[in-house]
Amino acid sequence: MKNYIFLLILALFASSCEQDFGELNSDNVAPVPLTFPNATTVGFDPYISVSLGDGGEIRYEMEIPESSGRTIAEITKVVGGASDLNVGTLSSGTSYIDDPIQVGSTSTEFVTSISEFEERVRTNSAGEVTSVEVGDELAFLFLVTLDNGDQIVSTRVRVRVVE
Repeated sequence: MKNYIFLLILALFASSCEQDFGELNSDNVAPVPLTFPNATTVGFDPYISVSLGDGGEIRYEMEIPESSGRTIAEITKVVGGASDLNVGTLSSGTSYIDDPIQVGSTSTEFVTSISEFEERVRTNSAGEVTSVEVGDELAFLFLVTLDNGDQIVSTRVRVRVVE
């Protein structure tokens, strides 16, 4: 008899679990995906490799699908840092760019350099710069505004510094 009561209570609990938890129980995937065609993914974050010996140009290609019917109006904010960079940094961190970068198409490029990264991210309040070295990983996050005002937060993208 105990087993039947236990099974009845278990069935009652199992059937009551159809509650919708809204935002807490959903994937927050942008309706228009922002991709980085020149980045490689091994593991989680897309990355590019940048040679310290070749001048250290950092160049990310960004695009949204042409079939979305939207265009990228601007790159609104960029934050740079180490691999622990996260989405909260977009609202609390200093922007890597001085002004939004106007775009007006479905694809664009963001170009900077290791020396500019050192100046903007790795300079402390005393003006001392921590140099980027071979083996370091740098990271960026982008806030992109579409032509209809919607905003997309990119995935974190990384730079692997090689010789």
